[in-house]
Amino acid sequence: MRVWLQLDGSLPRAGENARALAGRGADGAFTFEGPHDVFLPLVPAAQTSLDLMTNVAIVGPRSPVHLAHAAYDLQALSKGRFRLGLGSQIKVHVEKRYGATWHPPARFVGETVRAVKAVFAAWEGERPLDFRGEFHTHTLMPPNFNPGPNRYGRPPVLMGALGPIMTRTAAEVADGLLVMPFNTIRHFADRTMPAVEEGLRRSGRSIGEFPIIPQVMVAVGNDDAQLRAAVDGVAFLIAFYGSTPAYRPVLDAEGWGEIHPELNRLSKQGDYPAMRSLITDEMVARIGIVGNPADCAAEIRRRFGDVADEVCCYFPAYEPDGAAVSDLVAELHAAGVAGVVHAP
Repeated sequence: MRVWLQLDGSLPRAGENARALAGRGADGAFTFEGPHDVFLPLVPAAQTSLDLMTNVAIVGPRSPVHLAHAAYDLQALSKGRFRLGLGSQIKVHVEKRYGATWHPPARFVGETVRAVKAVFAAWEGERPLDFRGEFHTHTLMPPNFNPGPNRYGRPPVLMGALGPIMTRTAAEVADGLLVMPFNTIRHFADRTMPAVEEGLRRSGRSIGEFPIIPQVMVAVGNDDAQLRAAVDGVAFLIAFYGSTPAYRPVLDAEGWGEIHPELNRLSKQGDYPAMRSLITDEMVARIGIVGNPADCAAEIRRRFGDVADEVCCYFPAYEPDGAAVSDLVAELHAAGVAGVVHAP
């Protein structure tokens, strides 16, 4: 079964970091759109045997052609072991951090996926490039800009999603779904899976043809001190997610929606300790995964084992014990669930 760990994108140590992940038993490494470039650290990581994935590359500031070139080169460099994970970002970050134009996310990300696939098809010699969408137009690909067919085939294109419209779009146009970690069993069952089923119906595919990769925030530890630090870290990220208006439906699904306005107000003041104080241990246990490695693996299997054979595990705002992480990965393998471990 497949196990992924997040690659620390600090250069020039990315290659060393990738080898360390492999030493923990990982089958793959993925990068996060954070303090480092999401593509560049995967270049030295390709020299290992690890599978590679962006999780996720933000589409707002990037052209589909740029995304296609990066994906094709990493697919060739890794000898067919790359997945292109794409996602959106909220308006303020797209406009004020990236300096790009914000568009309605589901329509924009979905069209970007289709545009990247159109570029791939042109490079594979299947048809001339003639993509005309609402946001993107690609009609020119002279031979000197065309890398030609990739000897390892085109890389899969996955989408990150939380809400039903984005999730439905992913199931309609992408090659797999990266489920947002701010989630619960109820929200996943009531909103995520119906949207997946509708998207697959529109695309004429079955659930067996569409990988669903849940991502979970894990508070793992082998003693009380480790677990307390882990719970605090997960609570911090839950508070951050819960302050975002687009994520309120997850809180509403559990009857906790009334804390969102206060989280939002405190986030604008930068009062993160006060935000964390609003998150109870019950919230951490329902939104995240809490326990020793065996208990965490069992809970992941209980929540997602019927629909997924891969899972992404975040360890936010705390440094997990290395032995606990290794044990968690081993337990997930033994349980028949592939673990994708996403460090802070």
